Amino acid sequence: MDNEKLNLPGYEIPEDLEHAVAITTLDRIYNWGQRSSVWPLMFGLACCAIEMIAAQAARYDMARFGMEVMRPTPRQADMMLVSGTVTKKMIPAIVRLYNQMPEPKYVVAMGACASGGGPFKEGYNVVAGVDKFLPVDVYIPGCPPTPQALIAGMIKLQEKIDKQSLKTVRWYKKGADTVEIPVPILGPDLIDPRRNAEIKSIAAAQKG
Repeated sequence: MDNEKLNLPGYEIPEDLEHAVAITTLDRIYNWGQRSSVWPLMFGLACCAIEMIAAQAARYDMARFGMEVMRPTPRQADMMLVSGTVTKKMIPAIVRLYNQMPEPKYVVAMGACASGGGPFKEGYNVVAGVDKFLPVDVYIPGCPPTPQALIAGMIKLQEKIDKQSLKTVRWYKKGADTVEIPVPILGPDLIDPRRNAEIKSIAAAQKG
C-alpha cells in the first residue's frame, strides 16, 4: 500500500511493512464480528426444518460461516430462522419469541410458506407470510429450499450486516428502545392489535 493512499500527513510506513498494513473502520470491525457469530434461534415449523438440520450437518457445515451455534432460548439468539408453515396458532408464540430476542436481531424467512404462505396460502389456518407480523431481512425461496439455498441466504444476511453503520442502526439510536411488536390475539380468527382502529372503523361502518 502506498503512503500516498494512506492520506495520513506526517506519518510514513516503512516500505518493508507496507504489504502488512490495512486501513479499516470501526463499522467494518463491528460488522465483521457480528456477521461471523450469528446465533440462530433453534426451532422449526415444518419440512423446511429438515433442510435446516441438514445444513448444520458435516456435508454442508454452516460452522464455516459462524452460524452453527443454534440457541434454545431467544435471550441468547440474534437471528430468527422461520423454517416452515406459519399457522395462526403459532404466530403469537413466534412474535413473543422475537420480542424476547436482544438487539441486534434479524429475521430470515426460509421457504415459500414462511415467505408468503406457500401452497397453503388460502388455508383458513395459515398466515400468508411471517412478514405480516415481523420485519424480514432475507427471503429464501423454495419448497423446501435445499441446504445450499439456505447457505446462500445466510451469505446474503452477512452481506446486509456488512453494510450496517453504527451511526444508523436502530439499536444505537438515541431515545427509547425498539418498540415491541404486539402479540397477535388468537380467537375465532387471528387479530393483529396494530389494526384495532381499522377493525373498529369497519365494524362501525357495517353497523351503520
